[in-house]
Amino acid sequence: MARYFKEQDIDEFRECFFLFARSGHIKSLDELTVIMRSLGLSPTINELAGYFKQKGGKMSFPDFLEVMHIHSRVENLPKEIVDAFKAADMEKRGVTSAKHLRHLLQNWGERLSSKEVDRIFREANVNNNSMVKYEDFVKIACAPIPDYY
Repeated sequence: MARYFKEQDIDEFRECFFLFARSGHIKSLDELTVIMRSLGLSPTINELAGYFKQKGGKMSFPDFLEVMHIHSRVENLPKEIVDAFKAADMEKRGVTSAKHLRHLLQNWGERLSSKEVDRIFREANVNNNSMVKYEDFVKIACAPIPDYY
């Protein structure tokens, strides 16, 4: 499974895995749930139960990497975010106001601070009084952080 992830990602997965699965194996659905959600994924209970059942109710770290690979192909966060914007875009224009976007980022989900939003806007070249093409914004906001090692 190492071929599917960067070394830095595997290190993060390993650290989280062994933090919650101290015996070296995941032995319960609750452990798998906590580990995957701690890594920023949001699998459904049915997906988690399926992964756990496929591995016979016990999961080693290599098994966990395989599950992470399978799930990362299923979960497409940028597409889900764009789909949410499209659902709210009654006029189907493909844009939202920067003011509305700022409000969403600061008041919904994992709320961002004003400084964090300012940094994201600066990176995406968003002016506070402009209209934002949400598909372009999501591409920039969800892009991986450059690895300069």
